[in-house]
Amino acid sequence: MRKLTYFVACSIDGFIGDESGDAAFMYPFVDEQFLEFLKTEYPETLSTGGRRALGLDDLPGRRFDTVVQGRASYEVALKEGITSPYAHLREYVASRTLAESPDPHVEIIAADLVAKVRELKAEDGELGIYLCGGSRIAGELIDEIDELVIKTYPIVLGTGMPMFGTGFDVSEFVLGEVRPFGNGVLVRTYSRKP
Repeated sequence: MRKLTYFVACSIDGFIGDESGDAAFMYPFVDEQFLEFLKTEYPETLSTGGRRALGLDDLPGRRFDTVVQGRASYEVALKEGITSPYAHLREYVASRTLAESPDPHVEIIAADLVAKVRELKAEDGELGIYLCGGSRIAGELIDEIDELVIKTYPIVLGTGMPMFGTGFDVSEFVLGEVRPFGNGVLVRTYSRKP
């Protein structure tokens, strides 16, 4: 069974962006040391354009071969004219509003996101599935998430888009690795409690 990993950046108080989901204020924390961590440990989470700019086009996958993201996350790329932001992975976008995909490499999941993710998890393969955001889809998929990798930036927002757009429901995870960086970023890895 393949793992679904929610790899997400957030503020100290658990917000992944402002109310609209914009997280551009977090970009300054991606300094040389932190970027080296991403390149080495999670290179698939870098966009195809970012990988190209860093000379990582031919780097083989370490953790993921598939990405699932929400429409709002996908819209960030579309606004820049990029229709396949993770062309180095199999791309799925959960959307009830996109009638058809603007790119043949991107498959739209219009209904039953949970069933589709279960189908992806049941595939044979050594690499997992990268859940690339969307507070709402993270909330919808909470029971399918096997691992959380939370990149906490040293800022407090007070309000904004939460990591999980869901009602009150307790889900327990077990803390694994904790990795601090010189810029104040803290990366915590959790696995679902058995």
